[in-house]
Amino acid sequence: MLQATLIFLLAGLAEIGGGYLMWQWLREGASGWLGLLGSIALVLYGIIATWQAFPSFGRVYAAYGGVFIVMSLFWGWLIDKKTPDTYDWLGGVLCIVGVCVMLWPRN
Repeated sequence: MLQATLIFLLAGLAEIGGGYLMWQWLREGASGWLGLLGSIALVLYGIIATWQAFPSFGRVYAAYGGVFIVMSLFWGWLIDKKTPDTYDWLGGVLCIVGVCVMLWPRN
């Protein structure tokens, strides 16, 4: 489970970081080089996500969604300086509970 968690975190950093760099380029007028780096990070995200041992594409990607929601809250807080409120954190907790339910071992 430690390996799966590390892959989730690495993929999340690539996806959120890549999206953030693309946002900076297209929405904030930053250098096109940031857009290029963002697109490379997004391609890496697609590759990293395939490293998971879970057999179901849909279930893994749905779980990524829950993890990425929480990671995005932290990204916004630490990088973008936007403090999440109580409802953001409550939503994040609910997402993580959902991820745990989805990835619960089955027979």
